[in-house]
Amino acid sequence: MNWWHFLPFGDRLQQWTLEARLLHWLTLVWIGLGLVVLFSASFPVGLAETGDGLYYFTRQLLWLALGWAGFQLFLRLPLRRSLQMAIPGFFLFLLLIWATRLPGVGTTVMGATRWISLGAFQLQPSEMMKPFLVLQAAWVFNAWRRLHLKARCFWLTAFALTLLGILIQPNLSTTALCGITLWLIALGAGLPLAPLLLTAMSGLGLAVLSISINEYQRRRIMSFFNPWADAMGDGYQLVQSLLAVASGGVFGAGYGFSQQKLSYLPIQHTDFIFAVYAEETGLLGCLLLLALLAAYGWLGMRVVNQARDPLVQLTALGATVIMLLQALINIAVAIGLLPTTGLPFPLFSYGGSSIMASMAIAGLLIRCAREAQPAEVIAFPKAPPTQPTRRRRAAAVVPLRPQGMSRSSNRRP
Repeated sequence: MNWWHFLPFGDRLQQWTLEARLLHWLTLVWIGLGLVVLFSASFPVGLAETGDGLYYFTRQLLWLALGWAGFQLFLRLPLRRSLQMAIPGFFLFLLLIWATRLPGVGTTVMGATRWISLGAFQLQPSEMMKPFLVLQAAWVFNAWRRLHLKARCFWLTAFALTLLGILIQPNLSTTALCGITLWLIALGAGLPLAPLLLTAMSGLGLAVLSISINEYQRRRIMSFFNPWADAMGDGYQLVQSLLAVASGGVFGAGYGFSQQKLSYLPIQHTDFIFAVYAEETGLLGCLLLLALLAAYGWLGMRVVNQARDPLVQLTALGATVIMLLQALINIAVAIGLLPTTGLPFPLFSYGGSSIMASMAIAGLLIRCAREAQPAEVIAFPKAPPTQPTRRRRAAAVVPLRPQGMSRSSNRRP
């Protein structure tokens, strides 16, 4: 592979399908807009915490460079080759998800043990699991009717252990996101509806159980219904986020002029980065962002509808769902439609694991778009019948001589 294949332009893009090219450029716009927003949202907190306003932005550029390599890898490899990496990648991050529970391995931040420290960096296995979960779920549910009972039980157990390992970190929002993605992939594969409904009810029961066990989740639910009742306590994050969104008005306060990011809005460069974006760009900026997400989702569903290979369909479905659903949940939390969660905005929020996983999933979706429309089989035109030569035509009109008559007997006297 030549080095210029990693550039976001070139003649090779002209050979892609229209959906693949549009998804490619929309992804680049999404990444570029995310960097612009992150620069503004992270500068005050970086300056206050480290004395360097570019601290988070420069680290995000490093993660982006690593994520770009993964993006190009999934973009260039045929989907069947990516599926060969799915099993080792899936079980590697499944082990790392459970390894966060081991003393001395997992790192606890704000009461949740979701990270593994790698020197100066932190890896979040639940985020890195997402592209491999989409790939493996697409393969399993596509081959569901051909699998034996033992194989079905094995993979259902593996998926359940994945969700359970994320849930006990605790990380209810990521568990719900991965569970919904698995459920929709299974639904798209045509699995029976009754077991799927039973699975959905079981998942809802586990969510209620998690909320009843974890006190901080219960407080978040209670503050969600009336954040103003405890505006300086459990409802503080949501109240400050609502103030930021409302302060934007129609046209916004202007880029870099957010007031809530100045030590008022917590974790403004990760979970509540949309609130900073809404304050600085206003209603018009929010509508443009929603239009970008709507276009991304529409193109993703076009890929699902146009694909002839069921494996390509299910992979594109999972990639589209996990990207859009995560973004919409983050927006819904920032504007008070859902309880506060720790789910980052894909390609916007600061975080190495999040941006690498999101770029890998985007690369998968573009790869599916490239394989959704197979090349048409063009029949060769039939060769015209060969014309007889002049010698053959002359031979065809010569009358046959009776047997025993010599050539000289045909001559005139």
